[in-house]
Amino acid sequence: MFKTILGAAAIAVSALALSGPAVAADYNWTFQTSETAGEPGFINKQKWADSVKALSGGRIEIEILPIGAVVPHTDTLEAVGAGILQGHLTDPSYFAGRDPAFAMMGNLVGAWSDPFELLGFMQSGGGHELYAELVEPYGVHFIGAAATEPEAFVSKVPIRTVEDLKGVKLRAPEGMVYEIFSKAGASPVALPGSEVFTALDKGVIDAADYTVFAANQGQGMNDIAHYPLYPGFHSLPLIDISMTKSIWDDLPDDLKAVLNASVDTFIFNHVYSVRKLDAEAVAKAKANPEIEIINWSGDERAKFRRIAQQEWQNWAGKTEMTQRYYDAVIKYLEGRNLL
Repeated sequence: MFKTILGAAAIAVSALALSGPAVAADYNWTFQTSETAGEPGFINKQKWADSVKALSGGRIEIEILPIGAVVPHTDTLEAVGAGILQGHLTDPSYFAGRDPAFAMMGNLVGAWSDPFELLGFMQSGGGHELYAELVEPYGVHFIGAAATEPEAFVSKVPIRTVEDLKGVKLRAPEGMVYEIFSKAGASPVALPGSEVFTALDKGVIDAADYTVFAANQGQGMNDIAHYPLYPGFHSLPLIDISMTKSIWDDLPDDLKAVLNASVDTFIFNHVYSVRKLDAEAVAKAKANPEIEIINWSGDERAKFRRIAQQEWQNWAGKTEMTQRYYDAVIKYLEGRNLL
């Protein structure tokens, strides 16, 4: 399905890009991301912006800014709607305070073991339509979704089973992730990502839900927390690629096609670049005799998912949208024997 979409998009976009000489940009936009400058995800998003410029024949130029550059990461939704930013590439979970549906759609903990499971749901299971409906009242147009690899887990203590989570002080963002780890017996602590390394180093926490293995390794997390869990079992966040709706509405159809196609291409480029970086980082970690990479068995992953499912049901009852999203996910997972 994805190859078919990507192939068609590439043909359409190639025709657009080659239809005439490069011209001065008609549109200059600023998009804020959820990463710091230099992170793999940030670099990939800069490459996406470069591709939009190339595919549009230079008619669209997008400046990609790191987290917090213009507004706090929790405020980009309103900033995009108001035109302060013209777009964002971010984790919807940051907006859970506006509507609990953002938490479910941003990171349905324990649901997905591969990014293409989540992206398949977004494209053919109703996810795209539900998320577009959720953000439209904010004056935001949802272009499309991307995803990254399942996040690894950083730990100073060996966590080989769900039972081993009991009593572990771990960093988890507030919301669904926090609640699920609490129900699994851990003692979650809400800390910003910028404080994770110091908190681990000083013993404030024993473990952390943070990000993908490559970023953890690159930031030295595994050098102070020698028992990383990989492949990830808990977290696979959605990447929301959206822009100001009034700007989108006024775009000519050919540039709308460019943006749609660019997201389809970004999906593959981002997933496989992070996958490659993860593999390289894992090899480097394995060469360090002090680091033990723990890979949970299928049975332990299933135990954690059952705990997560109970929390999905709790969240489903919060609003009409959370119930609709829950129903759509369950239907999709059951229909593919993933649940």
